[in-house]
Amino acid sequence: MKKNEMRLLFDSCSENESFARMVVAAFITRLDPTLEEMADVKTAVSEAVTNCIIHGYEGREGKIELNGWLRDRELTVEIVDKGRGIADVEKAMEPLYTSRPDLERSGMGFAFMEAFMDELKVMSAPGKGTRVWMRKRLSRV
Repeated sequence: MKKNEMRLLFDSCSENESFARMVVAAFITRLDPTLEEMADVKTAVSEAVTNCIIHGYEGREGKIELNGWLRDRELTVEIVDKGRGIADVEKAMEPLYTSRPDLERSGMGFAFMEAFMDELKVMSAPGKGTRVWMRKRLSRV
């Protein structure tokens, strides 16, 4: 079983959303994923990081932790913030629900993560932050 791990800590500014996408893309490139798999992973990571910035820290300064693990052809990604947290995770995961309608958010972030990855878990506590855990099995081309 081949394993590889990475950890990254970065500021919660919108410029770092694309940075996080590219880091994860570079991390899985050696496995030669399909274009669709690459797009799925990048979109899911982008949504999770954007949620940290917009909802977790509400535009304030904070840190976002990005962890990734590869085991054979399975990617696990974990994105963590220590922001405001989510009081009702089940409600927050409903499509079209947003806690920030004032920012014209679509409320589809968790729905996209769930659609593009094989597994999604969201753990959160008000005042303590949120941990998003996603897994995707990459096909053999």
